[in-house]
Amino acid sequence: MSTALAENPQIAVLTMQEAWRRLRRRLRTGPLHRLRFVGSAPERLAVIPPTLHQGDPFVAEAIYAGRFHLAGRLVEAGRGSIFQAPSPSDEFSAELHSFFWLRHHAAAGDALAIKNARALVSDWLRHSSGRLGGPAFEPEVAARRLIAWLNHGDLLLGTADYEFYRRFLRSLSAQTRYLRSIAQEAPAGMPRLMVRMAIALAGVCLPMPAGRARASVQHLADELDRQILPDGGHASRNPAALAAILAELLPIRETLVNQGQPVPKGIYSAIDRMLPALRFFRHADGTLALFNGTGACEMQLLAALMRFDETLGEPLSNARHSGYHRLAAGGTVVIADTGCPPQVALSRSAHAGTLAFELSSQAARIVVNCGSPQPGQPELRRLSRSTAAHSTVTVEDRSSSRFAGQPQLDRFLGSPLVPGPTEVRVDEIAAEGSERTIGFDATHDGYEREFGFLHQRRLQLSADGAMLSGKDHLMATRKPRGREDAKRAAIRFHLHPQVSVETIGGTARLSLRGQLWRFSADRPFTVEDSIFFADTSGSRRTLQLVVEVDPGLTPEVAWAFERMS
Repeated sequence: MSTALAENPQIAVLTMQEAWRRLRRRLRTGPLHRLRFVGSAPERLAVIPPTLHQGDPFVAEAIYAGRFHLAGRLVEAGRGSIFQAPSPSDEFSAELHSFFWLRHHAAAGDALAIKNARALVSDWLRHSSGRLGGPAFEPEVAARRLIAWLNHGDLLLGTADYEFYRRFLRSLSAQTRYLRSIAQEAPAGMPRLMVRMAIALAGVCLPMPAGRARASVQHLADELDRQILPDGGHASRNPAALAAILAELLPIRETLVNQGQPVPKGIYSAIDRMLPALRFFRHADGTLALFNGTGACEMQLLAALMRFDETLGEPLSNARHSGYHRLAAGGTVVIADTGCPPQVALSRSAHAGTLAFELSSQAARIVVNCGSPQPGQPELRRLSRSTAAHSTVTVEDRSSSRFAGQPQLDRFLGSPLVPGPTEVRVDEIAAEGSERTIGFDATHDGYEREFGFLHQRRLQLSADGAMLSGKDHLMATRKPRGREDAKRAAIRFHLHPQVSVETIGGTARLSLRGQLWRFSADRPFTVEDSIFFADTSGSRRTLQLVVEVDPGLTPEVAWAFERMS
């Protein structure tokens, strides 16, 4: 670990900040301070907030049978408590203690599901509520649990006996006090924002002094101002973060409005920016573009969120603050990453995909990035974050950004991204002559320090959406030193699993959902195996088109995807 810290001052600073943050949190939750979390409990919930998450009754049946399939792992509790069973992974523990799976019991809604949900909460109160350490009380996990319990308060309390009712409300109050005490010590980014949303929701749902409730909602508005960018993107540059935030934030706003309580301007403003940004990242089939940690999409949730979007115009073409471009014409959509990596503290899920793009046509995905795998697969997660898992250029099979790559650091910091590109220059391309196109030129310096190349990519989409033409140029910034300085570069186009490929001469014919597209390039290409991680059923085999060149001899490659009539 010491070598990695010495090599990168940013990682050293982040490590010290994380160590100090954890120490402060331990001091705040130590034996001398635990009495602060004990106090009076309300007699009832003031309101049950709505939820936008939908569940699956069949999952509730499996849980009733003792089978917990969470974070890609299956644990059978048998006759014992699931909360005392050995956990197969940290991700499993986080999902288990978050109680996000209560939505499946709510979807079932029958007496058996309700009784089982209440029994599991009672079991947790018996075995886990007295300890303030471990995975159950990680800030984001505790926040998600508080939100889940409040969202399903009617399910848990509707026919509950008095003893459970009192224990449940006492625990809600204690967990709210706990989160309020450690809110500033939560990790930056989504964990801290999730804590603020949980505290704000509790302030609305639990009877408490009006001043404290208003303060909790205002703290949330302030945190949104810090994390939501002017164009509506999240500071982590993860499109899926928008859906996760809106899924909890919209019910908070609706509950405040229904209760006649004031909604801070920061909450209204954040929602008004995020909804169009979420639409910006949606492909023609409704799924989200796979950048910086986005994986399989929850389509029902996205559809529910879009019902709140009252802006009916086309999304922006340039999300400048988030660092993305979108080209759309004739039912064809292109979304490209044209920004620098997020700051190191927010890059635990970021990918090294600078200048990668995705292409979709009507209801079909064509060119994709590999996406993020389901939780609980650390080896696949590391692979999915590499540049080679994105539809862009790699030099010598290296990523354009580096990872803080030691197991000790990964466990402590979550494997942040050490920025490679320090600058991405973007220029819009105006319409050219009679053949009107929309597009841009973008250049990043992620390979300059190690290899002496700038990567420039030009993308142009025809006005009818029938052709996407591209050009990749590796511009040398220093003279090669001879044969030992020769490099190999690869331009990768990962294809969606539903795309079938047939090579004809020097082109490839791509068949997908009743459409035919043709790929061509001015250099030879190969069809190779690839993996698509972002599928609800797990990782799937797919294909990729690869153009390999020596950038010293062939610095520029032109290529095109053309829709065939």
